Amino acid sequence: MPSEALLAWTSYDAVLFDLDGVVTPTAEIHERAWAELFADYDYTPADYLAYIDGKPRYDGVASFLESRDVQLPWGDPSDAPGSDTVCAMGNRKNGNFNEILARDHIAPYPGTVEVIELLDRHEVAQAIVSSSKNARSVLAAAGMGDQFETVVDGVTAVDEHLAGKPAPDMFLLAARRLGISPGRCVVVEDAVAGVAAGVAGGFGYVLGVDRGGNRKSLDEAGATAVVDDLGETLT
Repeated sequence: MPSEALLAWTSYDAVLFDLDGVVTPTAEIHERAWAELFADYDYTPADYLAYIDGKPRYDGVASFLESRDVQLPWGDPSDAPGSDTVCAMGNRKNGNFNEILARDHIAPYPGTVEVIELLDRHEVAQAIVSSSKNARSVLAAAGMGDQFETVVDGVTAVDEHLAGKPAPDMFLLAARRLGISPGRCVVVEDAVAGVAAGVAGGFGYVLGVDRGGNRKSLDEAGATAVVDDLGETLT
């Protein structure tokens, strides 16, 4: 049975997990969907980390387009998928994502599952805090639809008028819904924007997860520690 090593998980009252790249490898699917969307803009994987990773979908579109000196009207979330507005492009990206998810399916990271099992045994509260509006469908596809008592996602952010990461608002709402102070929570994030949000919110421990060349940026954003996989925190 694993026990805490690098991080004393059970000394905290709650763990707030980002979803994509932390619980499930959906970051890979998102990257593929973004690459399809921006195929005409000389898109590279570095663009995903620099302009998109961890941000709400429309903010990611706007940030990337700004990097290419492209200006589009914002539009409306009800816009049909297309290329004429930021929202239309974001909706087209979402269609790409759901097509890939349905075709290829998803499985959670084994190391993260080990940590979740540890938290379950010790009755440590858990929440998902994700900028994605697809968080619940991804959790369901991964067989984890009932795992988390609280899910604060892109839909919640719209409904509650919350600023997206790197603002701490989404994490702070999750902590309030769990009834636990930020200082007693661990934030787990693979995105620079998410780590910055955890730091800005005054959370007790901000664990960065480097899934591919992002360690320095996560450190610079203020992560308490950075690992390649959550399994490294267990012995």
